[in-house]
Amino acid sequence: MSLQHQGIGMTSQRTRDRLISQLQELGIKNQVVLNVMRKIPRHLFVAEALASRAYENNSLPIGHGQTISQPYMVARMTELLIEDGIPENVLEVGTGSGYQSAVLASLIPRVFSVERISPLQEHAKLTLAKVGFRNINFRHSDGGWGWNACGPYEGILAAAAPSEIPQKLLDQLKVGAKLIIPIGEKGEQVLQRVTRTEPEFDVEVIEPVSFVPFLKGRV
Repeated sequence: MSLQHQGIGMTSQRTRDRLISQLQELGIKNQVVLNVMRKIPRHLFVAEALASRAYENNSLPIGHGQTISQPYMVARMTELLIEDGIPENVLEVGTGSGYQSAVLASLIPRVFSVERISPLQEHAKLTLAKVGFRNINFRHSDGGWGWNACGPYEGILAAAAPSEIPQKLLDQLKVGAKLIIPIGEKGEQVLQRVTRTEPEFDVEVIEPVSFVPFLKGRV
């Protein structure tokens, strides 16, 4: 691993380890998820000016009105997704900075990531390639459409909040698969885990959250 990947000072391994301890104190229990997040250089997924804050447990701006998710939320959503076992393939709705993509791709053989903002996705692709990920497929698309051609999926994770669950995402879940998604208007959002049963869907409300809104269209 290069010195840039390893980090120094506020991006050093010691700083990363401190973040992992915070996540454990906040209730993250899955050691596989924690070990992955301990290794991934989050400072490479934010602007250089924000690198010294990369291992704080906060969301940070990444441009275009978007943010890199709070580490706790990345860990929690990933933990919920893999609680019953590691999926073979996962659809990620919202590539964003690529950090959540990196966490998923460290665990899951095939990741399919859609993003509506082309410059964000292009930058994420470069960062992920630099870090060494080769098992992520990208599509510039309205996330509400999903990526039907590559489904059905054993898991779907969404990083933006619609007012209600998009039916097209539900349709792309395999039986037994889980969708992790924030739902609701700003100030009233909750994280949900939706499991596809046959022939219905079981919905669990997990906890209050705050995400960017789920928007239509591509830019």
